[in-house]
Amino acid sequence: MRRLVVFNMMSLDGFIADSRGDMSWARRHDEEWNSFVAGNASGEAVLVFGRVTYEMMAGYWPTPLAMENAPAVAKRMNEVEKIVFSKTLEKASWQRSTLFGGDLVGEMKRLKAEPGADMVILGSASIVRQLTDARLIDEYQIALSPIALGSGKSMFSQLADRANLTLGSARTFRNGYVFLSYQRTGSSEPA
Repeated sequence: MRRLVVFNMMSLDGFIADSRGDMSWARRHDEEWNSFVAGNASGEAVLVFGRVTYEMMAGYWPTPLAMENAPAVAKRMNEVEKIVFSKTLEKASWQRSTLFGGDLVGEMKRLKAEPGADMVILGSASIVRQLTDARLIDEYQIALSPIALGSGKSMFSQLADRANLTLGSARTFRNGYVFLSYQRTGSSEPA
């Protein structure tokens, strides 16, 4: 069975974007962090997005600015297979993108059961919440940023039930980030 992983930047107070949807606060890049991100991006995985994150990513990674700022990551982001869940998006035109407009939980169960590379959700708070409630996420990778936003978008707000997690690993970076990897405790199937 394919694994489903979340990778998100998060503020100290638990937000993945500020109240305006801005994520520029997460840009504390240095050589050590850039090397870590490039290493992560080089792995085999299928990216999973909701509409808002997909449109943001598709508006940046195929641009000359992205190639100038982070060439290795931009190259990989453009090459990798992408899955987009949206009930309002009519077309997903970023290369190697497949659009799903139906039942998120049912489709994800089907995709996890198929052979292939693991899947990684980036951003997409609503998708993370729904799949957390369905107990379909196997690992949460969180890059904790040394900033408090006060308000914003949380991937864990309004969960139907708590999600018990076990720390798998932690790594600190000179720029102040702490990378945390958590696995869901217990069954991956809904109770």
